Amino acid sequence: MTESGSMAYRVIPKCACSTIGQIMYYTDHGEYFDGDIHDATAGIHKWSMEESRPLIEKAVKEHGTFIFTSVRNPYARILSAFFDKICGIQRNGRRYRGNLVPLLIQKYGIEVGSPEDGFDFDQIRSFRRFLLFVRDTIRFRKPMDPDIHWSAMSSHAATLVCNGGRFDMIVRVESIQKDMNEVLKRVKPKHRLDVRKMPRFNESSGHGPKRLHPVEDYFDDLSMHLVYEIYRKDFDLFRYDFENPANRQPTGEIDLEEVHYKLCE
Repeated sequence: MTESGSMAYRVIPKCACSTIGQIMYYTDHGEYFDGDIHDATAGIHKWSMEESRPLIEKAVKEHGTFIFTSVRNPYARILSAFFDKICGIQRNGRRYRGNLVPLLIQKYGIEVGSPEDGFDFDQIRSFRRFLLFVRDTIRFRKPMDPDIHWSAMSSHAATLVCNGGRFDMIVRVESIQKDMNEVLKRVKPKHRLDVRKMPRFNESSGHGPKRLHPVEDYFDDLSMHLVYEIYRKDFDLFRYDFENPANRQPTGEIDLEEVHYKLCE
């Protein structure tokens, strides 16, 4: 949430949260945070900061603040999670979650390459094996609980709604500039910002392999079935095309009333 209380954002990982966090920071301070916004410990309220929690909780429950979240095509989102969190090297110079990648290599036969070999591995084969792991974590909570970066978007959004909050808007990554400009029109921030002219913020850029194939090449019939099993509610509620992984664009408008009704079912 901005320090001014102008807006609150329910973070959904892998849905442009770095960009949105920087926009929020700028609207209060007239400048971007110097570094990764995830590392900020001042200038913005976060649920992870103890002193911020009562302020955020009050804003959400009393609904005196503009509240929004962001969503993304589930095919593109899970692929992004794979390349960033499984294949990529994190900001601290290590692999994500320490022993996670060795576990995937041992139990699922996944390859991820390394900076030393130019991340040379079969991306499609490894990604499809990763999907089996994701399904196991979400469906069976084995060999570990699901990670926030591949938990369903609807599950993240539901925590706010089930605790008394309501969304004023749901932004789409596919139209992030247009949608965030609309958010800024509605909140009237201290410092105005044209989102179309802002620099790109991407914490994972340059720290892992480049995706070598179009999104649709990573998904065969079995992979599509797994993705739909895991993210069916995301496809349905946020209006994305399950039938065609090549189609990143939504199939219709999000119905906020339906979202609020169905998230806590």
